[in-house]
Amino acid sequence: MRDSAPQGTYKVQALDRAFAVLDLLGESEVPLGLAQVASSLQLHKSTAHRFLMVLERHRMVERTVNGKFRLGLRLFDFGNRAIEQYDLRERAQPHLRRLVAETEETAHLCILEQARVIYIDKIEPARSVRMITRIGSSNPIHCTSVGKAMLAFLPEDRINDIIRRTRFEKFTHRTISSAEALRTEIEKTRRRGYAVDDEELEEGLRCIAVPLLDAQRQPVAAVSVSGPSFRVTAQKLPSIANHLLQCVRGISVDMGFTAARNNRPAAAWTA
Repeated sequence: MRDSAPQGTYKVQALDRAFAVLDLLGESEVPLGLAQVASSLQLHKSTAHRFLMVLERHRMVERTVNGKFRLGLRLFDFGNRAIEQYDLRERAQPHLRRLVAETEETAHLCILEQARVIYIDKIEPARSVRMITRIGSSNPIHCTSVGKAMLAFLPEDRINDIIRRTRFEKFTHRTISSAEALRTEIEKTRRRGYAVDDEELEEGLRCIAVPLLDAQRQPVAAVSVSGPSFRVTAQKLPSIANHLLQCVRGISVDMGFTAARNNRPAAAWTA
């Protein structure tokens, strides 16, 4: 019996290290070599190699032609299954469909994962110009309306941590490119209660988003309306924002987060 505790502790440590390997590969923009993995996680090469081999055997990790490692496609399968089982998605769908009918633009439901947003649902209108996004894909937080909407209503320590993790990659000439600029945008989002992606991720595309707050007033997701900038004009944003607010109110009530009249971001709603 005396040996069971150390053995159990070792198994937990092994799991922690395996997930650390997955986190490292997930955060990297390029595949990593064995030496890079070992050095980043402060592991012996033999230990890192052992974890990578187990993860590769289970298709959680795959090797490139030059022997480096990246995340495996089995994780994509798990992600899709998790999204399908996500209660929020099911409860949000009627409200998203109503939002699309009201705005005649694409609606997205997104969650936050580290410094990126993950699209867990998407509903499109019957129009010719549509959004090229897919359920399960992700984008950086600093250049998306859904990312900024959730970020603005997080506790300050989490905001600082996420900004520290953010690589301010530029996608267009409008993309936010510094921590200072992002903090300014966060404050603007808090004041008006919604966030805007003004062609920051893709030229010609404008998005507006509102956070979905839980009973503790923490953002658990965000809902956006996206469309070409010639349709989603600056003049239309306040009207679309009102539709978004009604949408997240409805989702909040169905999720049991709050009464309908109380579900609004903790900021002055100016729409």
